[in-house]
Amino acid sequence: MAELFGSDDGSIDKAGSELISDGDNVSKTQEQSQLELELEDLDITSQDDNILVELDDFLQKHMQDEFFQQALAKGTDLRQYSEEIEDELRGLEKLSIQDYIKESKNIASLHKQIKNCDGILETMESMLSSFQTDLQSISTEIQTLQEQSLSMNIKLKNRQAIRGELSQFIDEMYVTKAMITAICDLSVTDQEFVENLHELSHKIKMFKEQSYKGSAACNDVKDALDKLKTNAVAKLREFILQRIYQCRKPFSNYQVPQNALLKNRYFYEFLLAHHRQVAREIRDEYVDTMSKVYFSYFREYISKLMKLQYEEVADKDDLMGLEDSSKRGFFSNKQSLKNRSTIFSLGNRGNVLAGELEEPIIVPHAAQKSEKRYSFETLFRSQHFALLDNCCREYLFLCDFFLVTGNNAKELFTAVMGKVVTLFGKHMESYVTTCFDSIAIFLCIHIIHRYKIIMLKREVPVLEKYWNALLDLLWPRFQHIVDLNAHSIRDTDPQKLGSIDVRPHYITRRYAEFSAAINSLNESFPDERVIKSLGALQTEVENFVLRRAAEFVSRKDQLVFLINNYDMMLQVLSERTAEDSKETESFQQLLNGRTQEYVEEVLSPHFGGMIAFVKDTESVLERGSTLQRIDEGKIEQIVRGFGADWKHAIETINHEVMRCFSNFRTGTTILQTALAQMIQYYHRFQKILAQPPFKRLSVRSELINIHHVMVEVKKHKTTF
Repeated sequence: MAELFGSDDGSIDKAGSELISDGDNVSKTQEQSQLELELEDLDITSQDDNILVELDDFLQKHMQDEFFQQALAKGTDLRQYSEEIEDELRGLEKLSIQDYIKESKNIASLHKQIKNCDGILETMESMLSSFQTDLQSISTEIQTLQEQSLSMNIKLKNRQAIRGELSQFIDEMYVTKAMITAICDLSVTDQEFVENLHELSHKIKMFKEQSYKGSAACNDVKDALDKLKTNAVAKLREFILQRIYQCRKPFSNYQVPQNALLKNRYFYEFLLAHHRQVAREIRDEYVDTMSKVYFSYFREYISKLMKLQYEEVADKDDLMGLEDSSKRGFFSNKQSLKNRSTIFSLGNRGNVLAGELEEPIIVPHAAQKSEKRYSFETLFRSQHFALLDNCCREYLFLCDFFLVTGNNAKELFTAVMGKVVTLFGKHMESYVTTCFDSIAIFLCIHIIHRYKIIMLKREVPVLEKYWNALLDLLWPRFQHIVDLNAHSIRDTDPQKLGSIDVRPHYITRRYAEFSAAINSLNESFPDERVIKSLGALQTEVENFVLRRAAEFVSRKDQLVFLINNYDMMLQVLSERTAEDSKETESFQQLLNGRTQEYVEEVLSPHFGGMIAFVKDTESVLERGSTLQRIDEGKIEQIVRGFGADWKHAIETINHEVMRCFSNFRTGTTILQTALAQMIQYYHRFQKILAQPPFKRLSVRSELINIHHVMVEVKKHKTTF
């Protein structure tokens, strides 16, 4: 600050005068002084040309200056004007000095204040320097503290991690008094026991893991865990074995102990994890117990159920081709046999594949009280539905309780149910070899197909091998029985079947019922073996019908017999099978052929002459030949005979047709066909007589109008 204001009093005064001078006067004085100096420099060199140039530049430069313009405007001499300016400046200087002197005390006081301020500022500068030094030190300390904090944070995290793991380790390894009390004193069915059993299992697993790692803490809990495990294993073993032994009691419902075991399935899981020997013992005990229980149950059930079968069953003499009287009353409708199923017709036996398929099984003692009897397929369904239901339940129980899957589950299931499956196989083999009821066998085959689907839906694939073995047993037997029936028809001597009759034969009725039954069942699961066997049987039936028809003397009776049998078989087949079945189409063709032939036979006695004339004449005309001779007498006889007898002939044909055919609808159809054929022949006859060779015949006027014939024919048309 001293350097700023100077060190002597003169400097102070001068500075004071400059501070209090008027800004405008000072600026004007300075400009005037500068102008005078510039003019003096210009006057010295006025003689020189260069000076003129400089003067011109000077004038151009200061032409706009206010003082310069005033001087020029007044016409004042510049030297004089310069002196005036200097005088003014001196006056101003003196005034400034006086002002400085007047204000000297204030200036001195200001100087002191400035010096004091300078001291204060110096002190503050020293303090700030010290503070800056302290801040640098603090920054270093903060950095050090940050490093220490980071280190402590890492240590804290490590300690917390170690603390968490150590706490978990201690919790997992530490055996509490509550656990000891629960395992040792509580019942195994108590929820607290189960919870502590889970905890004990976890501690044992942790103990094994830590012992492998060489943890010293394992030595402290080893004895306690061993004792608790031994105690728990003993209690679980006793509980499970008691439930298994409950199944051995006579008339006990073994599903109740099984349900109790399923509720506590964790017990076996604990044994399997911590004491495999006891777990194996329990599994072996269960397999031994349940295999015997199931075997005993199903053996008794099969035995009692088979006693409910119809007393009269089909045997080797009950074949299609045998005489109706070969087995007395077998095919009759006597009241004593009203509850016995037939062996050639389906009837209500097909219900076993629909509504009865998954119905509750037959209870033998209840059925015995009601004295009910059943066909074999119904007993088969009940037996195998019981087998299916128990196998599904047992398989799911084994998978759930014994924790097995895949092949292990199948092996365990076989160990439990193997004896039962073998029992069923032997029973079926012994029965099927002596069975001659092919419909029962076929129904059993379809029951198996449906039960296989049910087991697939339940995701229990354990009986697939048994089902296939059973099918391999039933299919050959079914084919064998059908072949026996075909052979019996082939070996039948029509002459030994008693009196002949044009009505449908009982053998063809048996075949129709049987074929319809088998075909209707085969639609759900088609099999080529069925088509092949029925094809061979159909061939033998067709041959038998022809042989039996040959026993009639007249061709008309033969045709009536054939039509009645074909129609009966066709009606039965069309009602119960598809319209486009092979058998239906075959018999429809045979029926159409024989019907057309019969129509010719029934028309021949009444209109034979006209028919022969029409056929002969048309054949000649078709060849393009000309008639050499016209038998007018014959034509007159035909025309007059037709006119006299055609109404009576229609009535006769009507009575004959309706009398010969047992099926009224078929008889009516044949009658309409015959009358339509008669009208066609008469129309063709009239058409021939209209030809040139016959136009001149006078007998043409005696022809009956064809419309009159058609009106009469319409009277015999059916109204249904």
